[in-house]
Amino acid sequence: MACRLFLLPLWFGLQGAFAAVPSHIATELPEARLSGAGTYRWFGLRIYDAQLWVGPQGYKENAAPFALDLRYAHAFTGTKIAERSVAEMEQLGLGTQDQRSNWLAQMRNCFPDVEDGTHLTGVNLPGAGVRYYRDGRAICDIKDTQFASAFFAIWLDPRSPAPALRAKLLGQDR
Repeated sequence: MACRLFLLPLWFGLQGAFAAVPSHIATELPEARLSGAGTYRWFGLRIYDAQLWVGPQGYKENAAPFALDLRYAHAFTGTKIAERSVAEMEQLGLGTQDQRSNWLAQMRNCFPDVEDGTHLTGVNLPGAGVRYYRDGRAICDIKDTQFASAFFAIWLDPRSPAPALRAKLLGQDR
C-alpha cells in the first residue's frame, strides 16, 4: 500500500510526458511536451480547458516557441473573445491605448466564433508574433512581438487574473 501511494505522484507527474501531441502543435514544436493543463472557470462555470505545450527547453517567455491550446466549453463570438482579451491586457497594464485598439482590430479579424468543443491554439513564435489555429487548421498570424507578449501574459504573467490556472499550465502545482 505504501508503495502505491509513493508511485501515485510519480504517475501523475509523468502523464504530461506521454500526452499525445496534436499534429499542428508537433509541426510548430517538433519536440513538444505538455507543460501543464487546467480549467478556467468563471463563477464556477467552466469556460475552457487549457494546455501549455513547450519544447525541450521548457517555457521561456519570449525566447522559445510554445503553444497554448484552449478547448472551449461554450459558444462565444470571436469578437467577444477579442474584446475580453484586450480587457485582460489592459487590466495587466500592457500596451498603449493605441496598441490595444490595433490589437483588438487584428483579433476581431482573426478569431472565429467558437462552440462547445472548439479548440483555439496560439503558438508563440519568438521574434515573429503569434500563429493561431482553429481545430488544428491555421487561421491567421499576428506579426507583432509586443502583441504576442501581451496576449500570452493573460495566462502566463505572474499577475495573471487566473493564478491557479497559470500554476497548472507551468507545472508549478505538483
